[in-house]
Amino acid sequence: MEVEDLNSCGTAALVTKPQFTQLLRKYLETEGVLDSRFRIQKLPDGAMALPVLSQSLQEQHLKHLKESIPPGGTCALMWIQNPVPSKSARVRSPIQKLREELESLVLACGAAWSEELEKDLPRSWQRHGDLVLLSEGSFRSALWGEIGLELWQTVAGALGAKRLGRHGRVQSDSFRSPTVTLLLGEDGWVEQVDNGIWYRFDVTRCMLSPGNITEKLRIASLRCAGEVVVDLYAGIGYFTLPYLVHAGAAFVYACEWNPHAVEALQQNLLLNGVQHRCCVHEGDNRKLELRDVADRVNLGLIPTSEEGWPVACRVLRKDVGGILHIHQNVESFPGKALQPGQDHQGPTPKGQEDKGLHGGNDAVLGAGTSALCPAAQSAWQKWAEATGSQIRMLLQELDRKPWRTNILHIELVKSYAPHVHHIVLDLDCRPLS
Repeated sequence: MEVEDLNSCGTAALVTKPQFTQLLRKYLETEGVLDSRFRIQKLPDGAMALPVLSQSLQEQHLKHLKESIPPGGTCALMWIQNPVPSKSARVRSPIQKLREELESLVLACGAAWSEELEKDLPRSWQRHGDLVLLSEGSFRSALWGEIGLELWQTVAGALGAKRLGRHGRVQSDSFRSPTVTLLLGEDGWVEQVDNGIWYRFDVTRCMLSPGNITEKLRIASLRCAGEVVVDLYAGIGYFTLPYLVHAGAAFVYACEWNPHAVEALQQNLLLNGVQHRCCVHEGDNRKLELRDVADRVNLGLIPTSEEGWPVACRVLRKDVGGILHIHQNVESFPGKALQPGQDHQGPTPKGQEDKGLHGGNDAVLGAGTSALCPAAQSAWQKWAEATGSQIRMLLQELDRKPWRTNILHIELVKSYAPHVHHIVLDLDCRPLS
């Protein structure tokens, strides 16, 4: 084995005849000394050069390679000029590209790149077409503020965006408005498609929660042909549109009191061509004048939709009843049995029991929930039973005759916080003849 002078510029490589290339490559990969930054390449004289990490290539490697080459074979360690980058080396991830371009920007501004700036970079972001929303804790260092507009232009270019915004915390107002600061661009209006449905909204005024996608898909799979649905918290149409576009609902009454969400909802009905099958009620749904119309009521508000339960009971059909889809954040802290609504439960009259998760009826649990701890399932069950009892009493007080309620299904939407789960209860409500 010949070893040539390594003091010139270039990259280290093992050069051998073509027929020995795979043999050497396998060995170098196994030993972790093949340099993946560069491609194995053919030299002008027909020999093959395998780039290696020269600092990791020890004497024992060279000895083993010499013994591995069949008699008459040759293998030389040398430096090659202008090595060809590998495909993986040529393709930079967006985070790598962002870091490299920002480091160059900082150096060009006469400042030094630091660990503090490194930690200040976003590790994830949301993309809405040409608008990217950065995470709340990113770019808080004073240096970024001094750079100004050029910073946001650089970030947008690295991420392939034309507009930039930054998340803040959801406001504690009645609308649960987002706090999004527009950093680059004239407005925050975006369009996106989920499950074949177009949504248009202003990210600085409305939200489209990606965590609710499983529930939107479930609603889309329901068979609602001929049904009238009341959506008490319609927003921009998160559930209203799946009911109309995919589930086949005959008509939806969509209630929403955030004027910005109402504007987006009306545009989305037009975008999806279903405006003729929906009536939008703007304002407080507690003042809704509808009565006795709904085959199905959607109560998609968290942490709780309890304030809308009396409204849901009023709009439900009194001749045959219907189904309520009740959203709730349910806590299930270990060792703590939570029973929201327990004060309303009271004794259950014979023949009006709520069928729950126990007694061989575990099928009502949604997919993917079997791995959850028993404490969570128990908390959901207790809340569902208490809710069913409370809804039944509301209906009986309103209708002046007995009703029954039955737990059809409990669906896990997402984990909202440690030991807090966003779930949906499908509650069947029927008058007793």
